[in-house]
Amino acid sequence: MSFLTIEHLEKSFGTNRVVQNFNLTIEKGEFVSLLGPSGCGKTTVLRMVAGFETPSTGRIVIGGKDVVNLRPNQRNIGMVFQAYALFPNLTVADNIGFGLKVAGRPRAERTARVAEMLKLIGLPDLGDRFPFQLSGGQQQRVALARALAPSPQVLLLDEPLSALDAKVRVSLRNEIRAIQKKLGITTIFVTHDQEEALSMSDRVVVMHGGRAEQVGTPFEVYNRPATKFVANFVGMLNTLEADVIDPATGRVRIGGTETSLRRALPAGRVTLAARPEMIALGVQPGRDTILEGKITSVDFLGSVIRIRARVDGSELAFDTFNSTDAPPPAPGSDVRLSLLASDLLLLQDP
Repeated sequence: MSFLTIEHLEKSFGTNRVVQNFNLTIEKGEFVSLLGPSGCGKTTVLRMVAGFETPSTGRIVIGGKDVVNLRPNQRNIGMVFQAYALFPNLTVADNIGFGLKVAGRPRAERTARVAEMLKLIGLPDLGDRFPFQLSGGQQQRVALARALAPSPQVLLLDEPLSALDAKVRVSLRNEIRAIQKKLGITTIFVTHDQEEALSMSDRVVVMHGGRAEQVGTPFEVYNRPATKFVANFVGMLNTLEADVIDPATGRVRIGGTETSLRRALPAGRVTLAARPEMIALGVQPGRDTILEGKITSVDFLGSVIRIRARVDGSELAFDTFNSTDAPPPAPGSDVRLSLLASDLLLLQDP
């Protein structure tokens, strides 16, 4: 039985339905990300779980108890906001211990718990400082410790890394995941950054237009997208138009090349897609589909080189490793690309 269940959740503001028939089950200790563009409803779902918004319809069950009619402070939930929301007039230690003080915990218990949290977030000696004396990454660690101090049964993270620079974000997301695993706390993480969602999560919920377009592991969402939106939103994608020659066997013609996807396809013209890593420069062993094109651009990115090539009216982007012995082809030169037809995705909505 799942630890957190969301059933038929909907939320409307006037005539605007921002969340539509949202369903999700989360196991105890699982890390689940809500991923999607701005305005897709992911933060509204999070706020309804927290109790800051009341659902128009639906149920939210935590540990077997329906919490929809409970106030936020009755749900035993910790939340970390995008803007930190630390009390500027309180020290780091007092910020972390604030929830414990409100709950009436004894001073000795509060002191011990705050020391434990400071050690957990790697700031054991900064308890006497004030928020303005900390970096952005340190402030977010304090906000995380404050949310965790009362030992909540669910942790909610609302784009907590978006205000940080790229290097700090990578470091802090690894720390958050490590802490979450160590504590075994059930976590919902809201983000519009696909790299964050794919690298941190046990499962990802891709949202669009207030709905969950797909729920799955990062591997499933990236490699087996359920809809066109998921395929285009998660990761870089190249598209190819193909004419279906034999729908039963999946034989198609892409430009002047015929190949077989070895699965049934609809008749007519279809849109196929290939991730950049599916495409290799030159003719490679084990790859059954060879496409001919012309290089349009070459971007040197250090360890990798990003190449774009025009193939039958479509531009394909792919990466190759930098090699001092093999310079990349020059723009304007003819090129042959190889891929495995069975890896191609068919883009269609259910």
